[in-house]
Amino acid sequence: MMESGVMQTEIEKLRALIRHYERQYYIENHPEISDSDFDALMRKLEALEAADPMPIPPDSPTQRVGGGAELGTRLQHRNPMLSLNNSYDENDLREFGARVERLLEGAPVEYVTELKIDGLGVSLTYENGILTQGLTRGDGEYGEDVTANLRTIRAVPLRLAEAETAIPPVLEVRGEVFLPKDCLSEINVQRETEGESPFANPRNAAAGSLRLLDASITASRPLDIFIYTLNYAEGFDFATHTASLESMRRWGLKCNPSTACHKSIEAVQTYYQQWVEKRHELPYEVDGIVVKVNHLSQQQTLGTTAKYPRWAIAYKFNAQQAITTVEKIEVQVGRTGTLTPVAILKPVSLAGATITNATLHNEQEIRTKDIRIGDRIVLERAGDVIPKIVEVLTADRTGNEVAFKFPEQCPACGSPVQRTEKEVAVRCVNVACAAQLKRRIAHYASRNALQIEGLGPATITQLVDNELVRDVADLYTLQVKVLSKLERMGVPSARNLIHQIEQSKMVPAEKLLFGLGIFHVGESIAELLIENFLSLDALSKATPEDIESVKGIGPQIAESVSTFFSQNQVLLEKLRQAGLHCLTAAAVFTQTQASETVDNFFNGKTFVVTGSLEGMTRSEASHEIKSRGGRVTSSVTSKTDYLIAGDGAGSKYTKAEELGISILTETDFFEKLQ
Repeated sequence: MMESGVMQTEIEKLRALIRHYERQYYIENHPEISDSDFDALMRKLEALEAADPMPIPPDSPTQRVGGGAELGTRLQHRNPMLSLNNSYDENDLREFGARVERLLEGAPVEYVTELKIDGLGVSLTYENGILTQGLTRGDGEYGEDVTANLRTIRAVPLRLAEAETAIPPVLEVRGEVFLPKDCLSEINVQRETEGESPFANPRNAAAGSLRLLDASITASRPLDIFIYTLNYAEGFDFATHTASLESMRRWGLKCNPSTACHKSIEAVQTYYQQWVEKRHELPYEVDGIVVKVNHLSQQQTLGTTAKYPRWAIAYKFNAQQAITTVEKIEVQVGRTGTLTPVAILKPVSLAGATITNATLHNEQEIRTKDIRIGDRIVLERAGDVIPKIVEVLTADRTGNEVAFKFPEQCPACGSPVQRTEKEVAVRCVNVACAAQLKRRIAHYASRNALQIEGLGPATITQLVDNELVRDVADLYTLQVKVLSKLERMGVPSARNLIHQIEQSKMVPAEKLLFGLGIFHVGESIAELLIENFLSLDALSKATPEDIESVKGIGPQIAESVSTFFSQNQVLLEKLRQAGLHCLTAAAVFTQTQASETVDNFFNGKTFVVTGSLEGMTRSEASHEIKSRGGRVTSSVTSKTDYLIAGDGAGSKYTKAEELGISILTETDFFEKLQ
């Protein structure tokens, strides 16, 4: 057994090494080891810390995800987090420059320009180099304590890096937490399958994720951060904003690489125009640039108003918008009973796509914006992704518009709807609601769950409407002679569907767990649970405390999983009787198995799949890669090892070429699989 002193030395060396690799991966975008090697180091550190009698310090890399976050505590900022005055055209920018030069009495002025990240403003406090507190901006005077959730963001260092410049005893920095654009659709798909309203844009997703009570759910979302200002550094006195940025970078804080310094307002305008044209290439959403006076002594001279600093301004981009008409409003019922209103629009072209509908999220949004059937509205694509109604053109009303009344009964089954003070969602309380059942079956049969080909919306509707299926387990009782009588089915199609249903009995356990549609259990959480409990039977017998003991699982997820299994024993027994093998034995291809595979091309590498593949879907391709120990991400970065490009690869192909990333054709990919 290792002696205590030797063990402590080994642990500290390992922590320092992991911190270095985290910084290279998440902050510098220059990974030095593979994901599998990094995971192996983390497992080694966890094992050593478990064997060591000394308490684990909060800045250890293993301590990013703790228990539930204690939200609601409001703390005062050291200095107010002021808003920025906005400008929308070149005249506003020139007036800002003229005002600055007038107040500084003609002294030479340097301007720093930064991309204005559309996220959630936060402040981080480090004491003796260790993260001790994180607050939201709040009302500018007081912010909400979200320290536990900020610790889950890999780009936020728990301990600052040693550098040539000493670390201040107390350091407070401010930054913007954001969600990469490509990740928004993935999170929204998961939310919709759980009956929750999708996030309208990446900013809302970042804000919602950072304020979750369960830090493990926050950890499952790929939040990122850019630090944009040094608010306080005990014992330090910087001459310029750019000098403080450089020191923060040396201390391991992530600052945006697109920051630039200019000698004139004309140069600032050029910088702005460049990003007007290039902003869509960025993996995160920006809504303008921020212009700051560089010299801090000049910032002090200029001072602030009650709301804004006089030495900075936000120069906003014009949003891409279109005008169309709300033709009707429909209410959709999710698989957990949530009623979601959707505006059906007169088709309009916007940001390269034809938009025919826009989610209105909930009853409150309709009332707040006073959206009526027949209204002419201004439509915007948030982050060039999600259509959003930003304004009702009330001046265009003719008097024929019809106010929408949210239904008091479920539009699918007629049962009363439920409203609570804790949430804005309106729900159908009838668990036997046909609309909910149809959505649950569709989720169960989806490609990322049990992948039952041929079980599309039309077939599901007939099965439910004819009372042939009352839960997902009933799928395994269907017979060819019954199915063949359904509209557009026939004997050959019925036999094929029965074959697909039989094949689904052999899926890995994590696929079935995800397919059951438990609140807060997405694909990654399902994989983590099966990795630890090995079977659904074992998981179904676990207490909330047992489930929460799994690293990366918080109390909200644990309670949700435990509650589901306690309420659905009959369903599990029906699935067991149907012969689903993965209930009692997990069919999981682990990372360890992958690493032991001879000449495994995929193990430890990071892939992006784009374009249309002929031989399989992108989801299937991702599964093949993951089953061989590879990692699949949605964005092309310097950390990507290979891009797998099908037809119509588009911008990701171009970016991969620019970064010098190896590109595989579909033929290349299939050869590697074989």
